[in-house]
Amino acid sequence: MDATIVNVALPAIRTDLSGSVSDLQWVIDVYTLVLASLLMLSGATADRYGRKRLFQIGLSVFALGSLLCSLAPTIGFLIAARAVQAIGGSMLNPVAMSIITQVFVEPRERARAIGMWGAVVGISMAVGPIVGGLLIDLISWQAVFWINLPVCAIAIALTAIFVPESRSPVVRTLDPVGQILAIIALATLVYGLIEGPEHGWSSPTTLIVFTVAAVSVAGFLIWERRHPDPFIDLRFFGSVPFSSATLIAVSAFAAYGAFLFLMSIYLQSVRGLSAIETGALFLPLAVATMISSPLSGAAVGRYGPRLSLTVSGVMLIASGVLMLGVDADTSLVLLGVAFALFGIGFGVVNAPITNSAVSGMPRERAGAASAIASTSRQVGVSIGVALAGSVTGASAEATLGADFADAMHPMWVMVVILAAVILALGIISTTRWGTRTADDIAARLIDPVQERAVR
Repeated sequence: MDATIVNVALPAIRTDLSGSVSDLQWVIDVYTLVLASLLMLSGATADRYGRKRLFQIGLSVFALGSLLCSLAPTIGFLIAARAVQAIGGSMLNPVAMSIITQVFVEPRERARAIGMWGAVVGISMAVGPIVGGLLIDLISWQAVFWINLPVCAIAIALTAIFVPESRSPVVRTLDPVGQILAIIALATLVYGLIEGPEHGWSSPTTLIVFTVAAVSVAGFLIWERRHPDPFIDLRFFGSVPFSSATLIAVSAFAAYGAFLFLMSIYLQSVRGLSAIETGALFLPLAVATMISSPLSGAAVGRYGPRLSLTVSGVMLIASGVLMLGVDADTSLVLLGVAFALFGIGFGVVNAPITNSAVSGMPRERAGAASAIASTSRQVGVSIGVALAGSVTGASAEATLGADFADAMHPMWVMVVILAAVILALGIISTTRWGTRTADDIAARLIDPVQERAVR
C-alpha cells in the first residue's frame, strides 16, 4: 500500500517542500530501487538466520523509515528516509513468501495460499491512492506515512504469535560482487531515464551513465554464470514460465507505476481536483482490483495462469487505448471506465506472476524464485515512473498545464505495448513446451543443491 499511497501525495509534497518533478520521481523510485536491490540479499539472510526474526526486523525498520518520512523538513531528507523505508521493506515480501512455502506444503493448498497472497498485493496497491487522498485532505501529506506505524506494530505482534520460525536446510553463500553489480546496473539505468531529459539524451553525462549500466549488466551476467553459488541462479531463466513471469512482472508494474504517477499529477495539476477527489476517481481501479484479484487467485489455483494472464493483457490494452484519447477536458466517466479496465488487468496479474515463478521449483529454491519475481515488480515500477517523466518531459520541468495531457500519449502507447507483451507471454509460457522447460530446470536444480547439503 505504501508503494502507491505516496503517489497521491506528490503534488502536496512538491508544494510544501519545493521539490521539482524529478525530485518527485526520486521519492517514488528511490524506494523501489533500494527495495529491488536488497530483496535477494534479504531473502538469503532470512534463510540463513531465521525468517520470522528477519520479518520482524523488517517491520521495525520500515516503521522507523515511515516516521522519518513524516518528519522530513526537505525533499532531500524525504528521499533519504524513503531509502530507509525500503531497507525494511526488502525484508518483508520475499520472507513472507518463504514463510508461506514452508507452512503450506501440499501443492494445491500452497497454490491457493499464493493466490491469496497475490490478491492481497493487488488489493493493497489499489487501496493506497484512496486512503492517501483521504489522509492528505483531512490531515496532511505526512499522514500517509503515519498510517504505517500502527500497521507495523500489529503485524509484529501477530508474527510473534502465529508465525513459526524456520531456516533453509541449505545455507547459501553470499555473493557481494553480484549484489553490487546489480545495484549499479539498476541505479544507473533509472538515473539515466529520470535525469536524461534535463541533461540531454546525447550529453556526456547521460551517455556515461547508460554505458555504466550496460557494462554492469554484462559484468553481472558473466560473474553470475561463473560463480559457484550466484546471487541469482541464471539457470532459473531456462524455465519459460519463470522467465515469462519475470518479464510480465516488469511489464505490468512498469505500466502501473507510470499510470499512477502520471494520473496523480494530471488529475490534481491539470484538472484541479483535490487529493480526496483524486483518490475517489481511483475508486473504479481499486474496486476492480479488489474484485478481480481474489478471483484470479482462485482461478490460478484451479485452472493455471493462462486465463488470468490473457484477461490481464486484453484489459490493459483496452485501458491504454482509451487513455490515448485523454485531454484536458476528457469526461470523468470515460476516465472511470479506463481506470476500471486497468484495475481488472492489474488485479488479475499478481497471482499468476507469483505462481509461475515458483511453480515446479524445489521447495528450497521457492524463496529465491519468489524474490526474483518480487524484485521484477519493483524494477518495473522504477522503470515505469522513470519512463513516465522522460516520455512526457515532466522531469525536465515541462509545463503541467493542458499540454501535459497531450504529452502523456506516447506513454499510453507504451502501456499498450507492455500489455501486448503480457498477453503474448501468458499464452507462450503455458504451452506444453513451456511446462516441459520448467520441469527440466527443476530437475537440474535439485541434485547439485542436495549434494552440497550432504557434503
